[in-house]
Amino acid sequence: MRKLKIIALAMFATSVALTGSRAQEASSPVLTIEGKIAANGSIDLTMNEIEEIGVAEITTTTPWHDGAVTFSGAPMADLLKKVAATGSKISVIALNNYHTEIPVSDFEKYGVILATKKDGKYMPVSDKGPLFIIYPFDSDKELKSEIYYSRAAWQVRTITVE
Repeated sequence: MRKLKIIALAMFATSVALTGSRAQEASSPVLTIEGKIAANGSIDLTMNEIEEIGVAEITTTTPWHDGAVTFSGAPMADLLKKVAATGSKISVIALNNYHTEIPVSDFEKYGVILATKKDGKYMPVSDKGPLFIIYPFDSDKELKSEIYYSRAAWQVRTITVE
């Protein structure tokens, strides 16, 4: 069942990238959060539901872009509060099966966001979308290191709270 959900999310993200259908993306699940949360261990969220949590902006340089980029999206701390997460770390899986682990403490400490837009536009899968975990790399020298770059996952599809 989990494999089917992952395949369905990957197929959906690919179709959004190919069609650019913002209306479909807004009402179809783009993210699964599971693990130590209130919703019986798993919840699927649409882009609209993610954006309803709130929107924060981070303007920063990254190793993957030329110059500073402005990202906007839901604060990760608020996202975890919405699903009543109780763990101390999250495990993130991307559409390309990239995996990273992030301490929950990073979210309040650094103001990490789950970006839905880059420079005011929704990000297609071909440009690291539709969801990208972003740190404010320029705000603290400590963040300009491989450990934090590796936590900045793009094409996020599943977050497991542990």
